[in-house]
Amino acid sequence: MVINGKEADVAQFHHVGVPTKAKQPKETYLEGGKVYITNPDASPYKFEFLRFEKGSPLPKELQTGPHIAYKVDDLAAAMKGEKVLMPPFDPMPGLRVAFIVRDGVPVELMQNL
Repeated sequence: MVINGKEADVAQFHHVGVPTKAKQPKETYLEGGKVYITNPDASPYKFEFLRFEKGSPLPKELQTGPHIAYKVDDLAAAMKGEKVLMPPFDPMPGLRVAFIVRDGVPVELMQNL
């Protein structure tokens, strides 16, 4: 992945987020986002299914189209100079996440804390 004009060896593919309206097995509910998610590690293609409740505060870009996610060592450095879709937040203990838009595509950046 190229970050700030340089090839970053600190970014590692993690999953593809796929919005769905169908209930999925073993969903986890994230109350703050009003969204049910699945564990991408349970999918052979690393799909994370997202099922949004009405009134979800998450950006429409995430609710209506796929996103790609990368793990990074330094979230602040990876975000520098990027168009921010969602600033950093902690969806669960030990994980900080932000969403940027690169070439019109939502990209999730994830950092373990």
